[in-house]
Amino acid sequence: MPAKSEEIRNRKQRERQQKLRDADRKARRPGRDDVARTVLFMTMSSMAARGRMNALARFQDVVVSMLVRQGFDEHASRNVFDELVEKYRDRAWPFRRKPHLLFPDGADRDG
Repeated sequence: MPAKSEEIRNRKQRERQQKLRDADRKARRPGRDDVARTVLFMTMSSMAARGRMNALARFQDVVVSMLVRQGFDEHASRNVFDELVEKYRDRAWPFRRKPHLLFPDGADRDG
């Protein structure tokens, strides 16, 4: 019997989470990851554009250290960080548009 109640509880939790995601989408509310990606882009691209490579290196050390404490490989973490710096260096906006937010009724005016 406990398995059934766990199944019901999990189903209800999925339904609650879906309602929250739907409400956030309708309200065009960014999630934690949306904010984090934007902050990281602004931080990295700004440091690189200003030639603040020492500050960027110190920032990398802190970020990589935190990733290693979570269990990630240090070398792989440094590589990923370096790839992001290279991608963000020119300050071109690297993120895709969110047409479902811009045009919630489905009418993408650009396409």
